[in-house]
Amino acid sequence: MGIRKLKPITPGTRFYSVPTFDEITKSVPEKSLVQTLKKTGGRNNTGRITSRHRGGGHKRRYRVIDFKRNKFDIDATVVSIEYDPNRSCRIALLSYADGEKRYILAPGGIKVGDVLQSSATAEIRDGNTLPLAKIPVGAFIHNVEMKPGKGGQIARTAGSSVQLVARDEKYAQIKLPSSEVRVVPVNCLATIGVVGNSDHENVSYGKAGRMRWFGVRPQTRGMAMNPIDHPMGGGEGKSKSGGGRLHPRSPWGQLAKGLKTRKKRNQSDKYILRRRVK
Repeated sequence: MGIRKLKPITPGTRFYSVPTFDEITKSVPEKSLVQTLKKTGGRNNTGRITSRHRGGGHKRRYRVIDFKRNKFDIDATVVSIEYDPNRSCRIALLSYADGEKRYILAPGGIKVGDVLQSSATAEIRDGNTLPLAKIPVGAFIHNVEMKPGKGGQIARTAGSSVQLVARDEKYAQIKLPSSEVRVVPVNCLATIGVVGNSDHENVSYGKAGRMRWFGVRPQTRGMAMNPIDHPMGGGEGKSKSGGGRLHPRSPWGQLAKGLKTRKKRNQSDKYILRRRVK
């Protein structure tokens, strides 16, 4: 795993860098774990754009990932480490002792041939999944469940992890990368270690065309639009005052900097011990 910078022989490759893909051991996905993936172009079921700047991009197929890790007390051997176009981290293909195959998020440091397990009595090593009640305090974990049996929801992106900082009879306290501290039931599952491909954040895309390959379309500044298209548009010259442009806002008039949008009906406050924003 590393970053390869290209020799700048064209303007597009001057700031271009790509992963080395050293850890990839197989280029074709497991056929039984692949599904079709339809593009929306940012449009909802009525055909209207609800997410702007989406469309195009290379065709993808979805790899079915086992976020639940609910195949307990059965040894699984890592068959391959593969690229997944739908996420920033790598995925690992596990072959269980009973013949079933599943994809998981590949933790950093695992390699082909390693034997992993999901169990309350599993060894404390990277890639093994245990309940939070059985994980030692201070350990770094990923793919953490928020509700027992729902599947991992926290720390799934490349290079991410959370730290188990405290635990009592019912709840465990985990510290997120944002410094927020949350409480999670101790019977929720989590995987030991850090998600792999930590160099993902250091990749420089280098040119706009490469973002188009990912399905990201160009974005126009609101100030460059007409008043009918955006509240910050219009004015004589490059104006930054008056005409609704005194404070930055969205195309629909909502203030873009500092406006609190958290809904009062969201009752997850009781699970947050310390907020990321003081």
